[in-house]
Amino acid sequence: MPASNWSLHSQLKKDTIDIGDLPLCKVLVIKDAHYPWLLLVPRRDGAVEIIDLDEVEQAQLMTEITRVSRALKEVTKCDKLNVAALGNLVPQLHVHIIARRTSDAAWPRPVWGVMPPLAHDAEEVQNFISALRRKIWLG
Repeated sequence: MPASNWSLHSQLKKDTIDIGDLPLCKVLVIKDAHYPWLLLVPRRDGAVEIIDLDEVEQAQLMTEITRVSRALKEVTKCDKLNVAALGNLVPQLHVHIIARRTSDAAWPRPVWGVMPPLAHDAEEVQNFISALRRKIWLG
């Protein structure tokens, strides 16, 4: 599955802010200020499930999940990380990494559908993205 034919699903484009590329994945921030919420999307055409990646790509995905999770935890000082690859609404393979706090609106439930998305403050989200980019080594 070459990356050359790959493009980001239209719903993911609509719902996210692109913050950069790791060797395998595009790193995105979900447009919802309720939660520090990132997506990793492997740039592999036709990938729907993790098993659609070859074993080397699967290992690279795990490395990138670990790198981004550590950075998100350090930047947010969260109580818990939620990491999931569901894809029930958007079939393109993507991994959610969500920093959770015991005080957040959905705790302890999953974040989906609890609150309508809240727009980010422009300055706050840029500060968040800058901190993440430094920690993830995106620049």
